[in-house]
Amino acid sequence: MTQLQLPLPVQGTVNPAAGEAAKADGIARAAANTSPDWATACRAAIELMARRGQPFQAADLIAEGLVDEPDHSAHWGAAFNGAARAGVIEEAGYVRSKRSTVHGSICKQWTGTATFRRAAA
Repeated sequence: MTQLQLPLPVQGTVNPAAGEAAKADGIARAAANTSPDWATACRAAIELMARRGQPFQAADLIAEGLVDEPDHSAHWGAAFNGAARAGVIEEAGYVRSKRSTVHGSICKQWTGTATFRRAAA
């Protein structure tokens, strides 16, 4: 039995800057196409969970009845990314998603930043 050998990527084919640009573009498109009512409710839910200081994920917002599923799953990324950029939350590792719609895939969990929790107290 032989081991599968994958060649190294050809120089220049992996472009981290292009990847980050594509991510930023996708997040911007998702944010632009998110219902303002859902975005406002989701931000309030994220801030509520952040004040608690415990790790959480999107499924927890739904389980607590704070927000419904968005029209498209990409809206979650825009909401959490915006809250992270605003200093409300920070990454707290990766866990299996509790959302049944994603079949236990890996997702980020978040926690409120110490700065946000102090300001909100």
